[in-house]
Amino acid sequence: MTLPQNLPEIVAADVSGPEPLRFPLEWIITNGSPPVQYRAIKSVAMLADAAERLPSIPLAYFPGLRLAVSQRIDGTWNGSMLEIPSDGARKLDDAIGTIPAVHRLLELGYDPDFPPFLVARRTLFRLLAEDNDPAYLFELGARGTGADYRRYGRRRLREAAAAVLARLGYESDPRLRGCANRMVQRVRDFLQSPLAEDPWVRIGNKHAISPDATPPSVSLLVMLAHMPLYRHENHEFLKELREYLIRPVGQKEVQQQVGDALLPQPQLVLGDPLTGRSAPTGDVATTLFWLETLARLGLMQTHEAWGQAYELVVRGCDRDGIWRASRGGPPRAPSLCEAWAMYPLDARRDADAVSAEVTTRLGIIARAAGREVELA
Repeated sequence: MTLPQNLPEIVAADVSGPEPLRFPLEWIITNGSPPVQYRAIKSVAMLADAAERLPSIPLAYFPGLRLAVSQRIDGTWNGSMLEIPSDGARKLDDAIGTIPAVHRLLELGYDPDFPPFLVARRTLFRLLAEDNDPAYLFELGARGTGADYRRYGRRRLREAAAAVLARLGYESDPRLRGCANRMVQRVRDFLQSPLAEDPWVRIGNKHAISPDATPPSVSLLVMLAHMPLYRHENHEFLKELREYLIRPVGQKEVQQQVGDALLPQPQLVLGDPLTGRSAPTGDVATTLFWLETLARLGLMQTHEAWGQAYELVVRGCDRDGIWRASRGGPPRAPSLCEAWAMYPLDARRDADAVSAEVTTRLGIIARAAGREVELA
């Protein structure tokens, strides 16, 4: 066999990954609050020689201690579950519900064995069972009536409780696993139905998603993000979920009929969370929440647009790897319950404090996505 004289040049494929993320640890230790220092050391730098003194760092931050001691004797914060402070709230601990309070304390660096968590878990586990006691609707009980609304309220609280229990490390608990199985099955049934392609119906003169539609919620995604073994056991579902999450989203407001009322459903995810009406355009904090959640799910690196969204935020870093706010000022606090707990961890709003916090979050996402981090 005679080979042709002019063979085309073979160009090696570029299999190199992204450049290592430059992480200015020393600068963050100097300028960040104790919770930010803790996350930088533990979650990004992963310094083994600092392990012994790590648990004491969050205790040096007074707002976290104040939030912890504001827990009621029944294990709740303010007798509510999902409340988050409004922008005008003067004191964080007077307006926060139990689930965002636990999320926030975990973000601040408190250990899952912290006593307030052990007191709160009794109520959280009871929510998994969708208790028929009206008292276990908490603040949702005052916002609606009827059997449909009560079912909706119990389901929403159950999913939010499952997410925070997963973060507390109860992945192997059969109560959480049973709840996770039911949540996953409801979403799988939705993904395999025609409603996944078009969940919208017209109710009066408004568009809303069908009462029969059960798309994934923010709480479901956060729960799965913190249950790695469960994700491995349900890898086929993760593939279906990924295909759903990369779909572009329209501009319609997400509402759903519950009983006789149309209720906003910002916690439901109808496709790519970084596009569409609910996309966090210009909202750095919510963008980082979604990128971290997708990275922990093992999905961020599987979709080019999500990687580009991360790189867009990284481009806001200076030559030392420090993220700097644009002219619009510091990022605003997110409005989603689980996302609100992530930011701001530092009560100070000066430029360096904000930069230290966002830079640390970029490092956390890089680690979760398997990207190399270069300490500086």
